[in-house]
Amino acid sequence: MKLSIRISLLLVLLSFQIKAQVAPDKYRIYFKDKNHSTYSLEHPEEFLSEKALERRLKQNIQLKENDLPVSEYYLDSLRNLGATVLNTSKWLNTAVIYTSEPGLLVKLSTLNFIKEIKSLTNSQSLSYNSTDKFNQSKLAPKNSNDFDYGESGTQLYLHNGHILHQNGFQGQGILIAVIDAGFYQSNTLPAFDSLFANNQIISTYDFVDRNPSVYEDHNHGMSVLSIIGGNISGQLIGSSPKANFLLLRSEDANSEYPVEEDNWAAAAEFADSAGADIINTSLGYSVFDDPSQNYTYSDMDGNTAFITKAADIASSKGILVVVSAGNEGNTSWKYISAPADGDSVLAVGAIDRYGAYVTFSSQGPTSDGRTKPNVAAMGYQTTVQDIFGQVVVGNGTSYSAPIITGLSACLWQAIPNLTNLELIERIEQSSNNYLNPDNFLGYGIPDFARAANLSTINQPVSNLTFTAYPNPFTKHLSVYFYSIDNQTHPTKIELYNLLGEKVYQTEIAKNTNKLAIDNLEELPVGIYIVSVITDKNTHQIRVIKTN
Repeated sequence: MKLSIRISLLLVLLSFQIKAQVAPDKYRIYFKDKNHSTYSLEHPEEFLSEKALERRLKQNIQLKENDLPVSEYYLDSLRNLGATVLNTSKWLNTAVIYTSEPGLLVKLSTLNFIKEIKSLTNSQSLSYNSTDKFNQSKLAPKNSNDFDYGESGTQLYLHNGHILHQNGFQGQGILIAVIDAGFYQSNTLPAFDSLFANNQIISTYDFVDRNPSVYEDHNHGMSVLSIIGGNISGQLIGSSPKANFLLLRSEDANSEYPVEEDNWAAAAEFADSAGADIINTSLGYSVFDDPSQNYTYSDMDGNTAFITKAADIASSKGILVVVSAGNEGNTSWKYISAPADGDSVLAVGAIDRYGAYVTFSSQGPTSDGRTKPNVAAMGYQTTVQDIFGQVVVGNGTSYSAPIITGLSACLWQAIPNLTNLELIERIEQSSNNYLNPDNFLGYGIPDFARAANLSTINQPVSNLTFTAYPNPFTKHLSVYFYSIDNQTHPTKIELYNLLGEKVYQTEIAKNTNKLAIDNLEELPVGIYIVSVITDKNTHQIRVIKTN
């Protein structure tokens, strides 16, 4: 009888649940409790930073047992038996171990504090195509000087993010943890000069190789970081260029196994303990190198995937968790991936510069029927930095999520008394599809100026009925409004592009409440703002011009 079969039979006889018959390398150990812990909830300062405790106090979040670190006594017991402990999760009370000795599982099965062991990898590690993994198209050069913000203008103007910036809200004082596959040469590339000059990189750690260095690994996290915190004048301005950052590597771009979910949980707990306000993760899991470990759509219920459980717990600690919806919209899977299915995370789908759904963006709903993605941002031809320091464009919800992350930081800075869940609600309510969410863009395209009460765009007001239709439009646009205010002067109608340039204007008599604008076929495709200017107010609404 082969050794692996003997071990399997022995484990069955011991009535112990192990998810695989062979123990090639990495396993997740579930503990029954946290007995013998040297920590207590009476002294949280021993395992949580002052900033982490302030976040809990501000949002009225009570300390719980899952805040306590994993029992060091249990970890030492594993080490004494020959296991190498790689990462732990206090939230889910687990540890990831490495062993090449199948017999060690038998020894572990005799320990009464272990509840379950799950195999996380396969002995025949397959080479995983990292380009397919992140579903990025090849980055391409982008013409310069197109927008006020340089190359990044459109992805900010779509959400009125520039209005937050103009009002001084650029992420100051907000700590963002970016959990990704690596931040290749971020310490030398030009988009990040200001981050290092101003000491905005607070800490780094690699949970794959277990060391502080993250700058020699994959470039995906670097591109993501450039969208949030990049600063190349006239070319690339991030959505939150003055925020502070934790750069954490959890993803091994050369393979895809569930152990990366454990790495992510460890990174998220690090972020929590360090006092992070926001986590951005442009990662998603559904299919693994070992098909037996794949998730199914029914698993996208917010309660099954290990990483989703960790993400929701992170949210329960007051952290805003922003995740990419996934890039499977035009595949047979088509649905969101974990942790986008979490009920407390802000999942972001992809649109193009005209506000239209991009077909690769993963769709909702969750398998239990909840609206996903929550919102959408520009994930097609998004402006990023490449490994050579050039400003280029790339595709993927990996790039739409960090736009929302950075603008959320600016919004939270503007309204600091909000809880993380109130922040999500405000972002959703500001979105153009809030009353009629769908499975493609969720609640739609957020307007962060409106969310911060800095703009009236798309905001109903009590003394004015105002609409523009059709929206999107092609050749003709009708503007209808009715105001209860007495007008002594003609009403002005103006149309602006996102550069703030006036492309149309007219005046109509005070007793007129409808205007038909014709001959717009030569107007460039894009997003425009219609302004109705009365005696007392200016009211605005966003419209989209298509071919």
